[in-house]
Amino acid sequence: MGRAALPTKPCDRCGRVITWRKAWERDWESVRWCSDNCRKHGLTQVDLQLQDSLEALLDARATTASVCPSEAARAVGGEDWEGLMEPARMAARRLVAAGVAQITQGGQVIDPSHVKGPIRVRRPR
Repeated sequence: MGRAALPTKPCDRCGRVITWRKAWERDWESVRWCSDNCRKHGLTQVDLQLQDSLEALLDARATTASVCPSEAARAVGGEDWEGLMEPARMAARRLVAAGVAQITQGGQVIDPSHVKGPIRVRRPR
């Protein structure tokens, strides 16, 4: 079985792709986290607020428009929004995993698990 044929699922916290491993054969259904860090922190109320904020921002815009995750971070964090940038990016990846958003860079849809640099979030087209 090639790597491309292995089952995958998104991490519940960060939305990165988790690829099946032999060690998880018996309990693959219960695997939820991509790392010890994600398991340790879990999904917080702020994470859910960021996700809701991104969806509200997308709903308020034209169907062809996109938003920056920093807009959601500002909406949730107020003056102290900078610390919420990575959680906002995680929220965007969770929306992609749920099939309700796409992450773009330079107008092109990209793989959210391996993105680096500035991103935009939009509704699927």
